[in-house]
Amino acid sequence: MYNAGDIIKHNAREALSVAPDVPVLEALRFMATHNIGAVLVIEHDQLVGIFSERDYARKVVLQNRSSATTRVRDVMVSQLITVEASATLADCMQLMTDHNIRHLPVFEAQSLMGVISVRDVVRHLIEEQRHLIMQLEAYIHS
Repeated sequence: MYNAGDIIKHNAREALSVAPDVPVLEALRFMATHNIGAVLVIEHDQLVGIFSERDYARKVVLQNRSSATTRVRDVMVSQLITVEASATLADCMQLMTDHNIRHLPVFEAQSLMGVISVRDVVRHLIEEQRHLIMQLEAYIHS
């Protein structure tokens, strides 16, 4: 069974981040360049928040703020839900559902490994189910 750390290792992509004092517009351009919907916010090598397209829509656009002058720190989510690398995918999905979030930072021994998305979790859960079904079919037909 996969866990959160396995997804990070399988994806093999770096955890992309911005500083909290960058303008929202710069963060959005960075996200567009990398085709991602959320970015980690790192200050002094510490995770201090996550900024997402949802934050932009709700906290900038709907509040008539300027993307060029509003800083990421003013609109990011700073009350983070995180998981250890050993967390099961079922636990990750439960946390994401319970807290209505799409991204989970993953830590191993208090060190940030990366971030997983709900899409990552669903993809791996489907793969696990597919594998289990194949094993059951093989067992039934043997």
